[in-house]
Parts: sequence; structure tokens; C-alpha cells
Amino acid sequence: MLNHEPVVRSLNAAATVARQERHSGCRFCGAQLRQVFLDLGLSPLANTYLREEDLQREELRFPLRVYVCGECFLVQLEDWESPENIFGDYAYFSSYSESWLRHAKTYVGAMIDRFGIGSQSKVVEIASNDGYLLQYFVDREVPVLGIEPARNVAVVARDRGIPTRVDFFGEATARTLRREGLRADLLIGNNVLAHVPNLNDFVKGLKILLAEQGIVTMEFPHLMRLCAECQLDTIYHEHFSYFSFIAVEKIFAAHGLTLFDVEELSTHGGSLRIFAQHSAGGRHRISRRVEDLRKREMDAGFAGLGGYRAFEERAEQTKRKLVEFLVTAKQTGKRVVGYGAPAKGNTLLNYCGITRDLVEYTVDRSPHKQGRFLPGTHIPIYEPERINATKPDYILILPWNLKHEIIDQLSFARAWGAQFVVPIPEPQIVQ
Repeated sequence: MLNHEPVVRSLNAAATVARQERHSGCRFCGAQLRQVFLDLGLSPLANTYLREEDLQREELRFPLRVYVCGECFLVQLEDWESPENIFGDYAYFSSYSESWLRHAKTYVGAMIDRFGIGSQSKVVEIASNDGYLLQYFVDREVPVLGIEPARNVAVVARDRGIPTRVDFFGEATARTLRREGLRADLLIGNNVLAHVPNLNDFVKGLKILLAEQGIVTMEFPHLMRLCAECQLDTIYHEHFSYFSFIAVEKIFAAHGLTLFDVEELSTHGGSLRIFAQHSAGGRHRISRRVEDLRKREMDAGFAGLGGYRAFEERAEQTKRKLVEFLVTAKQTGKRVVGYGAPAKGNTLLNYCGITRDLVEYTVDRSPHKQGRFLPGTHIPIYEPERINATKPDYILILPWNLKHEIIDQLSFARAWGAQFVVPIPEPQIVQ
């Protein structure tokens, strides 16, 4: 009988220290964190892809425990690892997702049309990655600057002709750019706000860098969708915070920025795009969508602890159902492989204790991940063509938010009857 309970390897001294209880304060309001939202146990950093020689060494594992602040209702992790160690040499390159590139191009057109962004404007993107978005502003002859903490990723952006500064954004960086004469007419942050350990410093930096009539747009996974669809794999050490609209509105208001509009997006399983301006002197009227979303979140219990207490039990059910599906497939002689090597997949696989006896391998389009192994589970990562060579029965789509794009890419697998499976909120066969 196979034992598929999570296996926790012995930790070295550094990780043992990391296991000790911390009494952290809320990273926004400073209140003591007492209410656990979800405890996913010990997990390696989600983007630490291993080489073969690494497999014989002990891996650092850190508590993946999420709290909700009882004062401001910000959902957040404790700090176990520094951003420099997480993002200094990064394996995620945005341009390998065609749907994400389409999303970025559509955004650029919308901002140009709505706010009159043009050749006299200055556009700054924080965590600009490999230039996936700014390239479309450059194509429209709009001056841009990318700020990207991962040096290896910034090199790729520069090679594309995207001016990129290697730095972690915050108040100090914003003041330096101000001294250099830069004010941003459009200040962008896609999927960066959740990655910021010092929220107050970051948002203060936005306030400083933003031009008097400038606009901030930020995109991030929406906590209400995370809860509704049990998207537990969205939680990993790179994401320090998880935002409701109620919480993010408080954070921006505390630093003199007003949210005047919000859009609900389908990206990453359900995201928000917020629009901010200076509280004093902003010219945009507050959209009805702001009030409507705030009310819906309040009605759903996100302005009190009641809306957060049942999530851990639901996560356990998701885990149990996925393990049962994979064990049944194994016992009936079916072969299961994965598609993708995303950080969210690593959270899910480690939480469920799934290793290569249940998922033989996974594939990824990024050459930066091919030939390596997933952290914790040690499942090997190959090029997508391997699926055609081995002809598995099930393909487990780990970046389930891109399922339609992936199924289109792998349509050839239908020739031998392969079926596509998404794991969240429970295993489902998708067409």
C-alpha cells in the first residue's frame, strides 16, 4: 500500500530556527496576528528549481502558515525568507504565456485610449520582468522604464530594448528617481503587490513617484475568488499578502492614494485591477464599481473574521480528493504526468505529498526550467514534446488558470485518448 502522507525531511539548523514560533505583527497596521487562515505545513520556496546534483542535499523548508489580521483583515504570511533570496535570481519569465501577452497588449491599448497616454507621457512598471508589457508601449512610442529586482530577468528585458533598472522598489528608489527628474504619469504593478514584505514602504514609494495627475494601476489575485474556489495553491512564500478590496483600499488611503475604480479580471483564477490617484487633487470621479465591490465583500464576511474561518477545512477536502484521484489512477494502471512547473503547482504538490510515483514528470515551455526538478517533490521537468513520446493517460494541468491555452497546445494528445485534469477546487476532467 502506497503511503502518500506528506513527508517532512529533517531540517538543517537554519530551517530548524525557521520552525520556531514567531509573534509577527501585521505588515500594514502592526496588530498582533492571532487568527490562522490556513496552515500548509512546511514547504520549500516555490521557485527553487533543483539541478540533479541538488537532489542529494537537504532542502530548506519553511512554514507556509497564513494569518488574517483581526484589525485590518489583511491576509498574510510570516516573513521566513528575504525578497533578495527569493527574487535575486528568478526562474519566472512572463513572456512564455501567450494568453498573458495578449492580456498585456490589451491593457496597453486600454490605458492609451482611456487616459491619453502618449509620447509625452512617462510610464513606469514595477516588477517589469522580461519586458512582456512595456514592449507594447515602446511599440506605440511611449517612453518607459522598467524596475525589476531579478538581474537575470532584467538582462532579457534590456536585450529587447526595454530600459530597465535592477532594484527593489520602495520609498528610497522612488526618491532617487524623483531626484533624477522622473514622475510617472502611469505607474504599473502587475502581480507585484502580493510579493512585497514592507507594504507601507512600497505604497509610500508609489505616492512619491506618481505625477500630480498620474494614475496607478495594480493587478493582484482577488482574495474573495481565492476563498470561493479554494485556490489554496495561490499561497506560497513569494506571496507575502493576499488582498480583499477592503484591505487594499485601507492601505492605499493611509498613504494619500484613493482608489477611484476597480475591474474584476479572469487572470490568475480571478484578479482585481485597481486604479489609484492622489487623494488631494485627483481628477477622476470614483466609479460605482468601487462601492459595489466593497459592499459585496462586506456581505461575504470579509470585513470580519467570520469570512475566513472555514477555509482550512475546505483546503483539506481539496487535498484528499486530489490524492484519491491520483492513487486510483495508479492502482488502475493509468499514467499521469503534469503540465507546467508553476509556483502554485509546487505548493499544491508539496501540501498533498505528491511525488513522482503518482505524477511521473511534468513539462514546461520555459528552457529555464527544463532539465531541473520541482522543489520538494523532485518531479523532473522536461520539454513539452515528451508528452507525445510517452503518451500518458492523464495530463494534470498545474497552471490551471491557463487551462484553455494549454489544452489548445496539447490538442494532439486527444489522438490516443489522453484526458486533461485540473486539480482546483477538486480534480475535474476538462475538455
